[in-house]
Parts: sequence; structure tokens; C-alpha cells
Amino acid sequence: MLNENLKTLRKQRGLSQQELAVRLHVVRQTVSKWEKGLSVPDADTLIRIAEILEVSVETLLGGKMSDSEDSEGGKSSSEIAKQLTQINEQLAIRNRRTKIVLKVVGILLLLFFVFTLLQIVVGVISFEQVQTHTRVDVQEVSG
Repeated sequence: MLNENLKTLRKQRGLSQQELAVRLHVVRQTVSKWEKGLSVPDADTLIRIAEILEVSVETLLGGKMSDSEDSEGGKSSSEIAKQLTQINEQLAIRNRRTKIVLKVVGILLLLFFVFTLLQIVVGVISFEQVQTHTRVDVQEVSG
């Protein structure tokens, strides 16, 4: 996929994320997000990346060759746009799932915290009641 191919090709060319970012006029974190599969570059940037890495956009995307290729042997802009749309949809689905999981974990942690706090409060109240109801009377024995 794009993220794996980008990382592999960048390393093969001996470029750091920072060097590629400078050539693309983006910050290093953007390249990192692309390589982690957290986001994807737009079509124009994808073309510039392919030029810098001296590969076709098709190779960068990791797609199979098709009959809809243009005269230069690469995919047409509409095909690239379709692939990027599919990648963006997959990322959106993954992000939604991640958000749901994080919300569930957050709710569970909040419930655990509230339950623990409730136990502490009940324990303190019980302890105070035991202390106020338990008196020890000491009688002096004269002898």
C-alpha cells in the first residue's frame, strides 16, 4: 500500500523524512503520517513524490497495471483520484473505529473511577459510624 511503498522507496533513495518533506514543502510530521497510514497526500503531491522518488504513481500506490493507463505509462488523474478516494475512505473507517474504541475505554475508566470513589466514600462513612457507636466505658474499681 501507499504508506509501505513510500517508506521503502524513500529509504532506498537514501532520503530522510525531513529531506523528503523539504522537497515537498511540507513538515516532517506530514511525511510521517503518510508513512504510518494516518493520512494520504493529495493527487498533486502524490505526483511530486513519485517524481522525487523516480517511480511512477502506480508503483507508489502499489496498484496493478491496467488498460486505463495514459500514454506515459502511468495512471490517469481520474484513476489516481479514485485510488486516493478509496484510501481516504479506508482511513476514515479506521479512524471512526479508533474513536469508538477510545470512547468505550474512556467510559469504562470513568465508571471505574466513579465506582472506586463511591467505595471510598461508603467506607469512610461506615468507619465514622462504627467509631461513634462504639464506646468503651472504663469504670474505676475501688477496693
